[in-house]
Amino acid sequence: MRNFIKGTYATFKREIGRIRSSKTYIATLIILPLIAFLFFAAFFQKGVAQNLPIAVLDEDHSDLSRKVTSMVDQTPAALVAFEIQDMEEGIRMMREGRIYAILQIPEDFEKRILGGGQANVEFYNSGANISVNSLLAKDVQTAVTTFTIGVELQMLQAKGMNAAQAMALAMPIRFSTHVLFNPYVNYGYYVAPCFMAMMLMIFTVLSSVYAMGTELKNSTAKEWLDTGNGSMLAALSGKMIPITSVMLIIAVAMYVIIFNIVGAPLNGSAIVIALSTLIFIISYQCIGIFVLALTDNMRLALSFGGGYSVLAFTFSGLTFPTMAMSAPLQWFSHLFPFTYYMKIFVDQAMRGAPVGESLPDMAYMMLFCIPAILMINRLKRECTYKKYWGKS
Repeated sequence: MRNFIKGTYATFKREIGRIRSSKTYIATLIILPLIAFLFFAAFFQKGVAQNLPIAVLDEDHSDLSRKVTSMVDQTPAALVAFEIQDMEEGIRMMREGRIYAILQIPEDFEKRILGGGQANVEFYNSGANISVNSLLAKDVQTAVTTFTIGVELQMLQAKGMNAAQAMALAMPIRFSTHVLFNPYVNYGYYVAPCFMAMMLMIFTVLSSVYAMGTELKNSTAKEWLDTGNGSMLAALSGKMIPITSVMLIIAVAMYVIIFNIVGAPLNGSAIVIALSTLIFIISYQCIGIFVLALTDNMRLALSFGGGYSVLAFTFSGLTFPTMAMSAPLQWFSHLFPFTYYMKIFVDQAMRGAPVGESLPDMAYMMLFCIPAILMINRLKRECTYKKYWGKS
């Protein structure tokens, strides 16, 4: 045990020197993660997309059609940026990317409504951006529905009904929606943590692979192993501790951005989030160890590690729900620590779930350390024999 501690400390000191002397190492470990997080902080600070430009084709030019246009323009998502003369003009503007949707108000709109008839308002969107389409469709539908109820209330009151009677007849059924864990429906509350955690994951893997891979590439692997008193575990521990420490500091900066700048809520345990972040970082360091030991080639390991990390976002269930995936893909989503980490974050930050709900996910993340442990002897052999050195 004493030799292990000495070897770990000696390797730690050696690694600090290597970090200081390598601009690439410093960039991968510190500068690039901070730049990425500052970018996402600025990107998601607003939280909800607003004032998305749309065009209105008003074929009626009446007081009521102008009222509908005004109500749509007053919604948070939609901005009536253009009044067009025909659909061809609107479609051309949509293809040019100048607008996201077209609202068409038909001829005789006011006449039909005041005559007790039905008038259809058409809404066309591109379908190219799911988030934008969803926001616009929701707000436009709300504005048109509110307008319709308002007109009906006026007509009923004109027939002699009081306000309460008119409201009961116009809206016999009221539908009330309650958003429990993201009441402002803020896009940044779940996307910002997801993207930032993805950056943390990618830079953890790349830094870990680079730290070990350069030893093999530069033929200093035996020196690294000897610094750890011949113990691969001590050599790995001393090499990974600086990376773990830096990534934890960056994680603190990440959470300052998420909770203070983006404004995401923290309804659960900060301790659980902090502990799961540590496990998350260590698990991806272990994945880096596994990939390098498996390939004994830094360039190949960087490619595999980066590709594996990026796939984690796709299968995390944040953009497309895991439960809606096919059974094989649901199983595949569990092959990434990222899936469990984001579940813990959403459970604790958004839902305020009991601590016990997150413990199994923390345990699952720890299982990803096992492949690295199984590869320690192989990595030691790679550090010992020259045939594994000098590969790019």
